[in-house]
Amino acid sequence: MNDHDYYRAFLHAVWHDRSADPLVASLLAQPAFAVYRNTIFKGCVDALAANYPAVQRLVGAQWFQGAALAYARRNMPQDASLIAYGDGFAAFLSGLEEASELPYLAGVAALDRCWTEAHLAADDAALDAAALHAALAAGQDVRLVPHAAARWRWEPAHPAYSIWSANREAVETPDELAWRAEGALLTRPVGEVRWQGIGPGACRFLDACGDGAGVAASAALALEAEPGLDVAAMLGALLQAGAFTSFH
Repeated sequence: MNDHDYYRAFLHAVWHDRSADPLVASLLAQPAFAVYRNTIFKGCVDALAANYPAVQRLVGAQWFQGAALAYARRNMPQDASLIAYGDGFAAFLSGLEEASELPYLAGVAALDRCWTEAHLAADDAALDAAALHAALAAGQDVRLVPHAAARWRWEPAHPAYSIWSANREAVETPDELAWRAEGALLTRPVGEVRWQGIGPGACRFLDACGDGAGVAASAALALEAEPGLDVAAMLGALLQAGAFTSFH
């Protein structure tokens, strides 16, 4: 067995508690290996708790730890650093039977993930708003490039943003929360992740910009998603939030 095969067999044993390889199987039989496995899974669970604080606050530490351990047992980290671990946790929660009574939980988890991605994203310069205004005034149909740290999400069935924001800030969720669709934008304009609610038009505009569409086509799609939208005001709010890095 070469080193690559050994390490693959070793990792398989860690995650599945069994091995067909005699050498690795002999390690499994040692009591210290169980301690080693538990330490690894605890690290994964702790990383998920750090990356999904709003989810943990919603469901409680005990419930969260059970769900996080179940996820960890099915999802081996792809990087030695666990700072970004858990990219599939929202999808995992959406299929978890125990979470069926919390239909908004996956949406909350997705926003926790957006925060992590915004926090870890590469640095980008802020868009030159004056240059953009000049280009638009000259009739140019420019293409806006979203900032590397910008993340946005539209939840069509639940007020996931309001629930997430309250739990992210560790405040009580409003008792009379309107049960409606919501959108969210997360940006990192000055080194700190910030978030705000946005409408369906803004989300569709950002989607289109991310797909490489020009401002005119993106605005048309935004109006289709949200008739009556003040596109100029929406664009101004997105620029102020730091959603874009450049245009061409």
